[in-house]
Amino acid sequence: MNGATSFSSPLCTWLVAACMSVTCAKDTSTAPHAFPSSSTSRRRRKAAAASATTAAASLSIRNKCAASASASSGGLLSSGGSSSNTSLVSSLCGSSLQGFMSSCLAFEPCSHYYASNGLFSSTSVPNRKHRRLLSRAHSGKVMAVAVQPTKEVAKKKPVTKQRRVVVTGMGVETPLGHDPEVFYNNLLEGVSGITQIEAFDCAQFPTRIAGEIKSYTTDGWVAPKLSKRMDKFMLYMLTAGKKALADGGITDDVMEELDKNRCGVLIGSAMGGMKVFNDAIEALRVSYRKMNPFCVPFATTNMGSAMLAMDLGWMGPNYSISTACATSNFCILNAANHIIRGEADLMLCGGSDAAIIPIGLGGFVACKALSQRNSDPTKASRPWDMNRDGFVMGEGAGVLLLEELEHAKERGATVYAEFLGGSFTCDAYHMTEPRPDGFGVILCIENALAQAGVSKEDVNYINAHATSTPAGDLKEYQALMHCFGQNPDLRINSTKSMIGHLLGAAGAVEAVATVQAIRTGWIHPNVNLENPDEGVDTNVLAGPKKERLDIKAALSNSFGFGGHNSSIIFAPYK
Repeated sequence: MNGATSFSSPLCTWLVAACMSVTCAKDTSTAPHAFPSSSTSRRRRKAAAASATTAAASLSIRNKCAASASASSGGLLSSGGSSSNTSLVSSLCGSSLQGFMSSCLAFEPCSHYYASNGLFSSTSVPNRKHRRLLSRAHSGKVMAVAVQPTKEVAKKKPVTKQRRVVVTGMGVETPLGHDPEVFYNNLLEGVSGITQIEAFDCAQFPTRIAGEIKSYTTDGWVAPKLSKRMDKFMLYMLTAGKKALADGGITDDVMEELDKNRCGVLIGSAMGGMKVFNDAIEALRVSYRKMNPFCVPFATTNMGSAMLAMDLGWMGPNYSISTACATSNFCILNAANHIIRGEADLMLCGGSDAAIIPIGLGGFVACKALSQRNSDPTKASRPWDMNRDGFVMGEGAGVLLLEELEHAKERGATVYAEFLGGSFTCDAYHMTEPRPDGFGVILCIENALAQAGVSKEDVNYINAHATSTPAGDLKEYQALMHCFGQNPDLRINSTKSMIGHLLGAAGAVEAVATVQAIRTGWIHPNVNLENPDEGVDTNVLAGPKKERLDIKAALSNSFGFGGHNSSIIFAPYK
């Protein structure tokens, strides 16, 4: 017989109540009182009588149940029935509740119970409170309440060690190359990817330069039919994502072995499919019949991640985040959190944008945010330099393959670096301007350090957001000095000085640069830093040439319109 089933039966509930009533009545009647009143004595006598009636009724029903159980079990209790009943009576009347419960486990409710109207009649219930209790007992709810906490405690999850997250693959599409090695080597050599815009005629614009990708192909990565229909931000995302898989050693054979339910994609975009949407508007001027039927799905920021997941068959977490130029860092940190929480083992994460089209260029020109140094494009992006006049638009994608450490070890993956943690905050101040006191950035950095378990002294490399805008560069620098100014080994650089600002893709491409700095032991220079801004200490800023640095922990910042702040931290894997 199933003891657990017997234990949860309504009959046992009533027997527990009966036993407790007898015990309580006995204890109450023998407890000394200095001033007993006559009314109190009467109540005690009534309660004692009711309890005695209850106990008798319990025993009577119990004996009938025992007899029924003996008959139905084919004589299992025939020879020892008397001793069994005697044991039950002893447990009911004794002081040991444990003995009573053990005896109770031996029986199921019998036909006498089901044929009756209940163990307690209305005449034996002294008050309403007991009637409510008994009405719940008839439905079995009292026992459910009694045993549930015990079951919950038994199922409490054991304390487990936090899962570690590592970088095992990287993919990029940038103005300086389509491979992480080529891209970073160009950065180390101080090569600039900022040139005159060639994708369209921009003679009417005051800004005619950008970090434009000149040569790009989807051959071998994306089906030709999709290549003709998709927006470039999606194509950059798909190719960079697949390159990250290839770089991480995820071959076709390895892919077959993966649990695809635990593999996810979280790649965002700040601007989405601007060209697809703009082309749809132009077609609508003629007729809605001329519109691309894919204009809506291919313009949304989430569709790149969705299409990549469909292509790979990955059924884990899949979505995108759009927080302007902080998009990539938000995606990377959230992807890592999915792995830490045990919701995934692998995550492709990062960002992609392709906004170098007339409406994109015109929009940022209208904001008065762009540099107009058209005659010397390679000198246009100059973070922390006194002669900076705005940022330079860029385009591309960056994707990291994040993986749970033990999972990476099991498949023999190469670990490039470890992701330690990060943080987000909001300035809650202005759509495009940073807080004057820099508190939002400071709070973000300090929270990231706390979440990653890293001390300020251990951070000796920072890939700054530093877009080459007058206000943004200085406010970030001041926040960094507030947090790390006492670290004599600190070095800071800006990848945007050579590729421009890749908007939603910036954080991911700069995360690749950060991981490459950890891998190679070299940090790239700050180009165009000829006249540092007042109050900027050049001793902490990287110079015009690459520098050797043994990185302990590296921080990468990204900030976006709307006051979005994000900081993520990487370190060498040990």
